[in-house]
Amino acid sequence: MEVKSNVHVMHIDDDSVYHPGGSNNYFVGDPHEEMVLIDTGEQQKAWTQGILKMYEQLGRPKIRAILLTHGHGDHIGGLDRMYETMEAPVRCHPKLAKRLQAMVGADVVEPLKSREVIELGEHIHLRTLFTPGHEIDHLAFHLKEQDVLFTGDCVLGASSSTVRDLATYMKSLDTLTRFKHDTICPGHGPIVPPPRGEKLVQEYIHHRQHRERQILDALEQGITDVKAIARAIYPKNLKKGLWPGAERNVQTHLEKLKKEGRIVEQPAQFVLAR
Repeated sequence: MEVKSNVHVMHIDDDSVYHPGGSNNYFVGDPHEEMVLIDTGEQQKAWTQGILKMYEQLGRPKIRAILLTHGHGDHIGGLDRMYETMEAPVRCHPKLAKRLQAMVGADVVEPLKSREVIELGEHIHLRTLFTPGHEIDHLAFHLKEQDVLFTGDCVLGASSSTVRDLATYMKSLDTLTRFKHDTICPGHGPIVPPPRGEKLVQEYIHHRQHRERQILDALEQGITDVKAIARAIYPKNLKKGLWPGAERNVQTHLEKLKKEGRIVEQPAQFVLAR
């Protein structure tokens, strides 16, 4: 499906509780000249076949590079199959390069630089943005001519994202706001067109700020256990499979607050066994 001129999405409903609205892979560029593929999906037959089917529908264009937003299996799982078919260089965050070299060969993988621009013909410029937080090796891409952000798992289309380092993640969200866009093309969930696409990153920032206030309020009320805090601030009807992710997010908020000196972690207390 064509999202905008020079942007095509291969969408799959992968039935993951963590991917409401399914998952996406993108071909960017002019099919008559050259394109890039963003992410290679899970190593599942239906997923890889979906990407390859779109590649055929586009006329088997020259692939300038296979770009990977980060090293989770649902983004790099199909890499070997895509490389076998497209024979294109693999570009990624420097911290992911060694792992990918073990998959497809050292001479195939070329790390990207922060703010590096990939030129696809004369009029298509895709800028690399280092956006750690969800993972240390996370990237996003900005398509200047079409005002599109490809956000990987940094910003999703139908839910919030899990985060490994919240302070770093908040800086990454701020980075995204600095690049003019009206459309969000996420790794998971529906594509977010204008007008909401212009506001979604800011909504994410406000959401995290709101969560932080909720956690501070819970601590003020004497709720100090991670699981208890999660159950105090998240919806009671949250799907069972999402509770571990909610607890991880609470933990990352607490770690950020501790680093900032706003809370302290007390050692566990011991009592006599009865």
